[in-house]
Amino acid sequence: MADSIKIGIADLNICKPPQLICTIGLGSCVGIAIRDTSLKIGGLVHIMLPDSSQIKSNANIAKFADTGIPELVKKLEAAGCSRSRMEAKIAGGAQMFSFQNKNELLGIGQRNVEATKAALKALNIPIKAEDTGANYGRTVTFDPATGDYEIKSVGRETKVI
Repeated sequence: MADSIKIGIADLNICKPPQLICTIGLGSCVGIAIRDTSLKIGGLVHIMLPDSSQIKSNANIAKFADTGIPELVKKLEAAGCSRSRMEAKIAGGAQMFSFQNKNELLGIGQRNVEATKAALKALNIPIKAEDTGANYGRTVTFDPATGDYEIKSVGRETKVI
């Protein structure tokens, strides 16, 4: 089995084959996996919130879509990756609590997904696949060598996107 790098909530890292990178606990959070398709170097960021400008204590840039995704791209570029060869896959953004729609125009999970898509679009990084929304949590593992993004959820079949 390949060596696996684990990242926590509001965390990010990069890896090179044969390493894999994984995170658990994607409820309303979104896991954004990005890789350079030529170098096969990839990374993962586990964002919690869509927008850092709305929070006073926003020093942890991996916590937010608008700062965490660009930071992951910077780390990949520092490792020799080219943005023109990058592609992304995303998972998470669930609506974990039924009361969210009554109190907000959009639940936090959906807002996280929308902010993720906006950040990737601004960076010109295409989204090749996604498994977002619904009402269940996810654990994800990304293999930068193949681009496979494995998604596990309690009581559901394992998916690879």
